[in-house]
Amino acid sequence: MPMGHTATAEASSGGLTVTEHRLANGLRVVLSEDHLTPVAAVCLWYDVGSRHEVKGRTGLAHLFEHLMFQGSGQVKGNGHFELVQGAGGSLNGTTSFERTNYFETMPAHQLELALWLEADRMGSLLAALDEESMENQRDVVKNERRQRYDNVPYGTAFEKLTALSYPEGHPYHHTPIGSMADLDAATLEDARAFFRTNYAPNNAVLSVVGDIDPEQTLAWVEKYFGSIPSHDGKQPPRDGSLPGTIGEQLREEVREEVPSRALMAAYRLPQDGTRECDAADIALTILGGGESSLLHNRLVRRDQTAVAAGFGLLRLAGAPSLGWLDVKTSGGVEVPQIETAVDEELARFAAEGPTAEEMERAQAQLEREWLDRLSTVSGRADELCRYAVLFGDPQLALTAVQRVLDITAEEVRTVAEARLRPDNRAVLVYEPTTPEATDDSAAEAEEEGADQ
Repeated sequence: MPMGHTATAEASSGGLTVTEHRLANGLRVVLSEDHLTPVAAVCLWYDVGSRHEVKGRTGLAHLFEHLMFQGSGQVKGNGHFELVQGAGGSLNGTTSFERTNYFETMPAHQLELALWLEADRMGSLLAALDEESMENQRDVVKNERRQRYDNVPYGTAFEKLTALSYPEGHPYHHTPIGSMADLDAATLEDARAFFRTNYAPNNAVLSVVGDIDPEQTLAWVEKYFGSIPSHDGKQPPRDGSLPGTIGEQLREEVREEVPSRALMAAYRLPQDGTRECDAADIALTILGGGESSLLHNRLVRRDQTAVAAGFGLLRLAGAPSLGWLDVKTSGGVEVPQIETAVDEELARFAAEGPTAEEMERAQAQLEREWLDRLSTVSGRADELCRYAVLFGDPQLALTAVQRVLDITAEEVRTVAEARLRPDNRAVLVYEPTTPEATDDSAAEAEEEGADQ
């Protein structure tokens, strides 16, 4: 049988070489050799996330991430985990608004096993999908929701702020975890239809990075993925565009058993892939990216009104990005006092812009984070898939940091002035239902809740 792949591009940046190929069934393949260590990373991004779901059936993308580990045509039960870990590899999968990804890092000589496993579940998951595995994973996801959202301090903040930030009916109005009611309502046929539409080779990008022989790797990819049929029934995601600003401040007060009062806010920011988004990233890094940031210095160090203050960017390609502000108060400090201080800092920054030193420090911090991602085979494989799926060009991963370094201080000031305003945010105010914990216990709770 003739090979179905054809090389479409090749690029090199900083010693990193990337080649692109496409199988006859539409699967995009991105390869990057790196012989520094004898390991290989396999990363598969499917162009499906919670933004592709419809009302009443939220959570299917995330449910499928779990079902993909429940066995396929030739791999029974928990076999995917057992085979990868038994071969000395590691693996996982995640779901976001915009994609679902699966990844393995293997000893280089076990690469073929990882490719076979991914191909088997792409091509034959429906052969193993039954009511039992569906019920099993439905319960797992509902339990995950309880553990990560419903039963932890501030656990539903992201869900609440997302619902406030994106209006009812918007594709990003709900988060990937889905609702309990929708998870209960999903049928086996819903799941099968979702898989047929979204888990097709022409809706995926496969990247393989590390100590690989590109020719041999492509031969394995063709052998295992080449016969999986494409599917043409997928509809594009609904339009996620919105005006540049919300136009009013949206607020909700939450009374829960939390360790301390908290101010959380989501600001509507430019979409990923734009200079304005890169400028916003620098602005939020200066304002709230770590212990040298302006908000940390003001609230935690100087005023001592907060035990933690952070401001980070959730980059989104299909809708406005979100600037995520998170401040936990100290002792009996009231939220209005914190909010006034935050607004003073944001207004001053919008008026004056960043200093040369602040620009240099923030750009260096973002460059270091980018280098950290590209320095591991798994991180590079993920970045290559991200730029291929969301922006159509994996090569952009290699030049992303240069675009950040090209941003000027005036561009940073301009985006801060236009977007970091009280009438462009959704706000959550947390008020404890019980007397506040001591500062120490509040700090500990912040540590535990940092990754929720």
